[in-house]
Amino acid sequence: MKMLNVKKEMTFQSTLVDKNEVIMESAYESAHQATTGKYEIQMIFNGAAAYTIANRELNLYSGNFIFLNQDTSYHRKIDSMLKVDSMSVLFDPDFVLDFEYVRNAKAELLLDEPISTERKAPVFVEAIYPLEGDMKFNLLNLKKHLDQGCQDNLLLNTYLEHALHNYYALYDAEVTHREASLKFLSHTTKSEILRRLSIARDYIISNYNKNICLEEIARIACLSVNHFLRTFKQAYHQSPHQFLTSIRLRQAKYFLRNTDYPVNEIVDIVGFECPSSFIRLFRNSFQVTPGQYR
Repeated sequence: MKMLNVKKEMTFQSTLVDKNEVIMESAYESAHQATTGKYEIQMIFNGAAAYTIANRELNLYSGNFIFLNQDTSYHRKIDSMLKVDSMSVLFDPDFVLDFEYVRNAKAELLLDEPISTERKAPVFVEAIYPLEGDMKFNLLNLKKHLDQGCQDNLLLNTYLEHALHNYYALYDAEVTHREASLKFLSHTTKSEILRRLSIARDYIISNYNKNICLEEIARIACLSVNHFLRTFKQAYHQSPHQFLTSIRLRQAKYFLRNTDYPVNEIVDIVGFECPSSFIRLFRNSFQVTPGQYR
């Protein structure tokens, strides 16, 4: 990974785990231009990072992660008044191939042929996901061990294997099963529609605090407005507006938990226009008021 421009103090720690790598960074300003040749999980623990991936402009916020394929070129930029903490887990392609082979092969085949002779690298739908549940628990524990200087490769590899396991489970839920729920006969059509919906979904997540319009989101997905509305609801079981509201509420929880900003200021930060409607939506979603949650 090539460091292009660092304007302020930062810390950068790289840990090799066999052919895999974990990178932790704390920075106010930094920029990376990279094609690592490895699969990557990149997450932000606080603040935000701006990504350019092909012709896509994405913002990765705290509490989220993004998955990148091994041949993906990207540019990442951090420019913040507060220090941004991030972690990247880079998986060697052979590690991913072996994991997928063990995950899918029958037990008797694994006994006779413990290492796969067929080498076809998987290609995933690249998307932004919430950092929560088992994935969050596993990666935070991995970070804690590395912060403490852990050099136990067996232990670190266990965490990396669990990270892949959690990602595959999430991918099944967020991509494979949603693709199957689309009401088209052709598998190719389903895959293409879900890829476009995923781009639109990432656009909503990246711009959740802005006044974005339905026509713009549909254009990003290269779908008509009505086609986008119908297929988005098939895939995600909610409308784009409901999805946007859920993202705003989730980010509001982050600000309530991690900052001292007044509720009215958080309302403005996350993109709501009316404090009273925000409080009502928050209470209906989480059964407590914002003040009680804080």
